[in-house]
Amino acid sequence: MITNSKEQIEDSSLDNTLRPQSFGEYVGQEKTKRNLGILIDAARKRQEPIEHVLLYGPAGLGKTTLAHIIAKETGVNIRVTSGPAIERVGDLGSILTNLSDGDILFIDEIHRLNKMIEEVLYPAMEDYKLDIIIGKGPSARTLQLDLPKFTLIGATTRLGSLSNPLRNRFGVINRLDFYNDEEIEKIINRSARILDLKIDKKGSGKIAKCSRKTPRVANRILKRVRDFAQINNRDTIDEEIAQEALKILDIDELGLEPTDRHILETIIKNFNGGPVGVQTIAAATLEEIQTIEDVYEPYLLQLGFLARTSRGRMVTENGFRHLGYDYPEIQKKLI
Repeated sequence: MITNSKEQIEDSSLDNTLRPQSFGEYVGQEKTKRNLGILIDAARKRQEPIEHVLLYGPAGLGKTTLAHIIAKETGVNIRVTSGPAIERVGDLGSILTNLSDGDILFIDEIHRLNKMIEEVLYPAMEDYKLDIIIGKGPSARTLQLDLPKFTLIGATTRLGSLSNPLRNRFGVINRLDFYNDEEIEKIINRSARILDLKIDKKGSGKIAKCSRKTPRVANRILKRVRDFAQINNRDTIDEEIAQEALKILDIDELGLEPTDRHILETIIKNFNGGPVGVQTIAAATLEEIQTIEDVYEPYLLQLGFLARTSRGRMVTENGFRHLGYDYPEIQKKLI
């Protein structure tokens, strides 16, 4: 889906083209940028590698981009991998022993690391030591290797899924928040300049409102609107062409796609607006629980269309109204 904030195959080349190269080019997340700038400047004065950094927040907000900017600002190399890609302890050992002093290891989806690999990572982060067990049974022995003084940057959409020992070994933990429409509009205008597109203020504003407050989604929609404008021989993306393209993509004025509406309507029609458990919602909509929690829920909660209660999920009055349903009086007493 267009508004899925998870990275897709087409995003890798797009991100490389549009990815900001410095804090000055990076729009939004001002508090995080300020804190990271202080961290980098202080480490540079001490002539030390920066502390380990953990970035968390919904997908598509720029965690990977920030990791690359940190590497550029500190003038070091960055090695990029992900939690699921490190399957064996030997994989992690190979990566760590090939780093140089000051290098950055970026692990995306760090919450999906194997627990055995986490155990090996603890001394690596804390003491720059790698413990390798050679042999099995009574004859097994531990070999300890010295590692370069590297910096680990972890990114996760699920901070609560990280074990406490791993989370506590990060010296800096920063949350990335959803962007506002003005920031998204700046990102769209910057991307349009890089892609050599003409777009007016109303056109960029229209796309911004439908971008789920997420840069990755904004850039993806911009590309689809560009395609629509080109096949219709339009030189400039204005409000009219953006509206027509979004209608074909079945994205409404707030960025909701059919699946978002299907989830809300299922709760309204089948469960009287809730409360209902996420497992029941997943079974009724034929969606995976993790997909609902990671992709759809964060934005619906941000819009105030969905509420999490101790008894389950409930559609709010705003959610009812947006879909054209009357809000039952009894629901007001439940939320």
